[in-house]
Amino acid sequence: MLYISTRGNSEPQTSAQAISIGMVPAGGLFVPQEIPNVNWQEFRGLDYSQLALSVLRLFCDDLPDSTLQQAVNVYKDGRFDNPNPAPVINIGGCGLLELWHGPTAAFKDMALQVLPYLLASSTKIVGLDAEVLILTATSGDTGKAALEGFKDAPGTKIVVFYPDGGVSAVQERQMITTGGRNTYVLAVSGNFDECQTAVKKVFSSPDLRQKLLRKKKVFSSANSINWGRLLPQIVYYFWAYLQTVEQGSIEPGSPINIVVPTGNFGNILAAFYAQKMGLPINKLICASNRNNVLFDFFQSGIYNSNRPFYLTTSPSMDILISSNFERFLFEMTSRDAAKINKWFQALGTEGRYEVDSSTLDTCRQNMYAGWASEEGVSQTIAEFYQEHGYVLDPHTAVGVKVYQDYKQQSKDNTYTVLASTASPFKFAQSVLRAIRPEDYAAEDAWKALDRLSELTGWQIPPGLRNLQDKQAQPAQKCRPHEIEKFILEEFC
Repeated sequence: MLYISTRGNSEPQTSAQAISIGMVPAGGLFVPQEIPNVNWQEFRGLDYSQLALSVLRLFCDDLPDSTLQQAVNVYKDGRFDNPNPAPVINIGGCGLLELWHGPTAAFKDMALQVLPYLLASSTKIVGLDAEVLILTATSGDTGKAALEGFKDAPGTKIVVFYPDGGVSAVQERQMITTGGRNTYVLAVSGNFDECQTAVKKVFSSPDLRQKLLRKKKVFSSANSINWGRLLPQIVYYFWAYLQTVEQGSIEPGSPINIVVPTGNFGNILAAFYAQKMGLPINKLICASNRNNVLFDFFQSGIYNSNRPFYLTTSPSMDILISSNFERFLFEMTSRDAAKINKWFQALGTEGRYEVDSSTLDTCRQNMYAGWASEEGVSQTIAEFYQEHGYVLDPHTAVGVKVYQDYKQQSKDNTYTVLASTASPFKFAQSVLRAIRPEDYAAEDAWKALDRLSELTGWQIPPGLRNLQDKQAQPAQKCRPHEIEKFILEEFC
């Protein structure tokens, strides 16, 4: 399997090369040269680890099979708090795909527990006699999941940048209590987009790459811009379909809808690739919060990041520049790298671009987009708990609200699976405010965890227990333009 650049500015790379580099140095993202076609029936009877191994083999045929087997073993070695790492729970006539049973209680664990194995093997295969410096911008969940995955991993250092004041108290505390001899956490003044743009600028600096190389260090990424991070996410959509069939919710071969709350577009892009591989998916539904730049694009064909940025109760989706949307548009244009290059250069210089009508029509044929207001999210959490006794986190509630609106408008009765992306305990204050306002603890996130557990009977996930008592290493603070200076001073 070879990988090409969305902007046509790189020679085809092996999976080891694409994963070790992370993103195309000159700008652009790696995508498979060909998307393999599979028969989902061949996966019936496999457990999650076996399914993951089957999918990874399709895309990483140059990595040793022993590496892939070691990587997928993470799903059954006790790191996840459920024997089924991604169960589908049938509620209210649809399925909730719980992706938050990993060590950091968010869907990012499903891939970031695997990526260190893929990255270590890839760097060895390409002959990099260097330490890998992993740079990761996070809107909340990726940071802790990446830190947890790479903590004390030999031959690596990981630096996580997050927007100061732009993540929940629990998310921040998770990051600064990780520990490890190779971890660094920086709080960046500004929003996630400014963090991500600054990190991408560092990645694309030939001068900085050369300075690091002289110190025997090379860049890589744990964000979903790295194909090795995105690939394991494809697996759980096949797993969701297999469970839906086994549970009798649909007849074998019947299509399902998939709803994904998304900001950076990686999670729903994984579902798109599963669909292109042959998984019977009827409609992909992209759910945005108040930062609804993706919804506006599907309405107008204009992607415009020059707009107000809102801090919401679903902070992991507070994003205006969705990196993985580039891969989606590459596929929607029949892989026209010239168009992608033009549009994303315009995004970098002007903060906006407009696609042609043919591309917009193709996008709409492949995906439905909706968004949920803050009031809608809170009301959905409250009503879902009252009707079903099930606790949604604010991100999942965005997906549920958008799906409810879609179903009412379309009258589409196709069985639907919604990606549940985080434990409600990661956002306990927001959830309490929705379902029991009188119990909402405005100042104390830790009391909110305990109160939510008492109220619902749900257990606090292991990775979130007693966070307030763990030793913390406060994050360093910097501004976006100081990120390069930090890297030069710390690692060069």
